[in-house]
This record gives sequence, structure tokens and C-alpha cells, in this order.
Amino acid sequence: MKKTKLFLDQSLKNLMTVGTFTRSSSFLCKEIVRQIEFTPGQVILELGAGDGVITKYLLDKMAPDARLIAFEVNPVFCEELRRLEDHRLTVVDQDAARMHEILAALNISTVQHVVSAIPFVIFPETVALHIIQAAFDHLEPSGKFVQVHYSLLAKKLYDKIFGSVRIRFVPFNIPPAFLLIMQKASVPAPVQALAQ
Repeated sequence: MKKTKLFLDQSLKNLMTVGTFTRSSSFLCKEIVRQIEFTPGQVILELGAGDGVITKYLLDKMAPDARLIAFEVNPVFCEELRRLEDHRLTVVDQDAARMHEILAALNISTVQHVVSAIPFVIFPETVALHIIQAAFDHLEPSGKFVQVHYSLLAKKLYDKIFGSVRIRFVPFNIPPAFLLIMQKASVPAPVQALAQ
């Protein structure tokens, strides 16, 4: 109950970055981890980690030598994430738009999967495309990008970059949620697709 109140307080103050008033349900978190193949030594990128509700489910499934790089701009949520005290977790209190430089500083060139709850639907399209493209660039071939949304308004953003989007509806969440699931093809999508 305490974490629910904390999340509500922060969402009321920072709706443009939090994107929702409620924490992800266990049903949604379980559906997210079902989409991911967990393997030893992998690196998973989490964008918009919030207070760590999805983060915990990821860590529970990850191998002992895997890494989770969690981007979160809300300082209160960053404190909650650091309280998880897991050596596999790196909390990055920076905008995901700086992904290239931050991953380079962490000596990470590729990641196996990306999980995102960033509310791209309320971002300027150029900013949203920049972040999604950066994640695509770091994603290894056949890696998955799993995005949480509460409508399908932003689906076109992922179509432009990934070319194909699979949708899973999760009704047992407040509000009901959509998972947009993309897999990076072995052959990259043409760059000119972004200009269409």
C-alpha cells in the first residue's frame, strides 16, 4: 500500500514522465517477462523503470551474471530502485535520450532485450523516435523490444523502426494495457523508413 501511494503521489506531480497513475499489475509484469528469453551473461535495458515493480520481475528471472541497466529520471523512483540492492542492477538517473553516451561509458555496445514503460505517446514524435531508434541500434539481431502502452496511438513509431509489431492485450491491469512486442531482424530496416 505504501508503494502504491508513493507511485500515485509521483504520478500526480510528474504525469508527463510517469505516464500513468497506477503501478503495473502482477499480470502485466508476468506477461512482460514471458516475452523474454533469459540467458546467462545477457544485458537487458529497462527504460522508464519507475519504482521498480517490473524491475523486480526481471531480476527474479535473470541469471546471476546478467546485467539490468535501468533508466529512470524521477529521483524518488531512483531511490526506490537503488533500495533493491542487486549487484546486477545499474540505475541510470538520466534521460534515455542520452542512451548512446551512457551505454558507451558503461562499456556496453549491445543488449539482448529492451523493456520500456516510457509514455512515448505524450512525447514529441522526434524525441520518441530518437530514443526508440537508439534502443534499436543497441539491440542485437533477434533481440526483443517490449513496450507497455495504454492505447495503440503510438504503434506507428515502432512500425517505422522495426517494421513489424506484435500486440498482446493485458486486461487485468489498471488501466488495461497493451504490450507492443518487436523483434530486431537480422537485416536492419532501411534508414529512410524513418523519414516516411
